[in-house]
Amino acid sequence: MVSLWGTKNKKDGGEDQVQHHGEGSNDTNGRRSHDADERTRLLPSQRNDGYLDPDDPAVSPYNLWSVRAVRFFAVLFLVITFLWWVLLLVSIFVSPPGMHTPGSGFFDVSYTTVTLGNLLVAILFFSIPSKALEITNILVAVLLLVDMIMILSITQLRVEEGWVGMTSVIWSAVMAGYSVMTDRIVAWGKQEEEERLTGRKETRRSLREWCGVLTYTVIMIILIIVTILLTGTLIIRARDATLEVPGYQWSVDNQKYRVHLQCIGNETFRDEGYTTVLIEADENPYEGTLAPFFENAYKNGSMERYCYWDRPGLAFSDNAPSPHSAGMSVDALSEALAQAGEDGPFVLVSAGIGSIYSRIFSSRHRGEVKALLLIDALHEDLLWKVGEPGKGFLLWAWGIISPLGLQRLPGAIFRGRTREDRVYGRSAYQNGKFIKAKLQENLVATSLTKTEINQARNIQDKDTPLVVVSSGILYRSDQDWADKQQQLTKITDNLVAWDVVKRAPHDVWKTLEGHKAIEKRLKQLVVL
Repeated sequence: MVSLWGTKNKKDGGEDQVQHHGEGSNDTNGRRSHDADERTRLLPSQRNDGYLDPDDPAVSPYNLWSVRAVRFFAVLFLVITFLWWVLLLVSIFVSPPGMHTPGSGFFDVSYTTVTLGNLLVAILFFSIPSKALEITNILVAVLLLVDMIMILSITQLRVEEGWVGMTSVIWSAVMAGYSVMTDRIVAWGKQEEEERLTGRKETRRSLREWCGVLTYTVIMIILIIVTILLTGTLIIRARDATLEVPGYQWSVDNQKYRVHLQCIGNETFRDEGYTTVLIEADENPYEGTLAPFFENAYKNGSMERYCYWDRPGLAFSDNAPSPHSAGMSVDALSEALAQAGEDGPFVLVSAGIGSIYSRIFSSRHRGEVKALLLIDALHEDLLWKVGEPGKGFLLWAWGIISPLGLQRLPGAIFRGRTREDRVYGRSAYQNGKFIKAKLQENLVATSLTKTEINQARNIQDKDTPLVVVSSGILYRSDQDWADKQQQLTKITDNLVAWDVVKRAPHDVWKTLEGHKAIEKRLKQLVVL
C-alpha cells in the first residue's frame, strides 16, 4: 500500500538504490577506486594475456647468460687487441726483443686496426643485430681469410711478416668470424626473449635502432673497402715476390734480417788482390739509379770487379730492427762482405747520403779501403734535413696507410707499373719497406748517425786518396751546399781531384759531362 507521505516509495526506492548500487559495484570491480587524474588511462590496457609490452626494458637478449658471455669475451678480446695494437705501434720505433719482422710492420698494424674496428662495432651495437651487419661481417671475414691463406702459403710474404705478422692476420680473421657468431647469437637471443616475454617476434625498430643500423652499416662498408685494398696490395706484394734476386741475400745481425749483396766480375781478380769497387747509392736503390752507369763503366773496362748492396729496407734487403743508424747498416754490410769472402782492397764510390755510410765504412776498415770517390755527397752538418721532425711524422703517417696501396694499386692497374718499378724503380718509394727504412733513417739522423759520422771523421785515415765530384747546378744555386762540398774535400789530406760539373743535377751521372767525369776519376783511382 502506498503511504501518503511516500514512506513506502522511499523504502522501495532505497531497496532499488541498494540493488542498483550492488550491480554498479560488480561492474566496476577491479577499476581504480580513486578519482581520475592526468595519469589515468583513457583506454583500457590491451594486454590482458600476461605478456609484457615489446617496448618494456625487461624484454632484452641480455637476460640470457649465453648472450652475456659472448659480450664479455668480445670486450676481453677488444682489450687484448688494443694492447697488441699499441705494442705494434711502439715496435715501429723501438723493436721489442723477439718482435722484429723483416718486413715493414705496417701490415701488422693495419690488420690489428681492422680487428679493433670489427670488435668495436660488435660491442657498441651489440643489442641491435641485423642482416646487414651479418652480411658485412661475413664479407670482412672471407677477405681476411684469403689474406691469411696468402701470407701463410707464399714464402716471401711469410718471411717478411714473421710470426708477428702471421699472428696479426690470423687473429684478425678469427675475430671477424667471432663477430659473425656474435651477431647470430644475439639475434637468436633477442628472438627467444621476445617470444617468451611478449608472445611474438618483434619486427618493429625504433628510430634509435634504425640510426644504429645505419651507423654500423656505414662503418662496416668502410671496413670492407679497407680489407679489399689490403687484399689488393697483398696480391701485388705476392707478384713482386716472384722477381728474381740478383746475387745473394746474406743473413746478418744474428739471423735477424737479410741484406742483398751482388758482386760482378771475375773472382780470380778478387783472389789475386785486384781492386774491387764498392758502391753505396743515394737515397734510392742502386738498381734504379746508379746501375746503368756502372754497367757501362764495367763494359768499358774502367774497373775489373765491383760490388753493390741494398741498405736495409731498400730493394731486395729486409728491414732492420728499430732504431737503426748508419753505423748499424755498415756493420751489416761488413758482415755480408765477410760471408761472401770479399775482403778488398776497395775503392768506395758513393752518392748523396750514401757518402755518410761509405765514410763510416772507411773509418772502420782503414786497411781495406784504397780510395774514396764522393758524388755530390751529403755533409754531416746537413743531416738535420734528413732528421726533420715534420718529415718523420709524414713518413710515419704515410707508412701507416701504405698497406692500402692508394698509389701502388692504381699504378699497377692503370699506369702499367712493373715489379721492377715497385721493388727498386720509380715507384719504390711507395713500398712499405722503403718507407720504414726512411723513417728509421730520419729518427736517428741527428743523434746516433751524427755521432757515428763525427767519430768517422776523426778516425779516417788521412792518407786515403779522395775525389769529390759536385753538381754544378747545386754548387751555384745553394751557397751552403757549395761550402759543404768544399769542406768534404778536406776529410783526408790526399785530395786527388775536385770536379764541379757544369749543368749537372744532383744525380751527376745522368748528364754526359758528369758521366765522363765520374768514369775518368773512377779509372784513375782503381789503378792507384
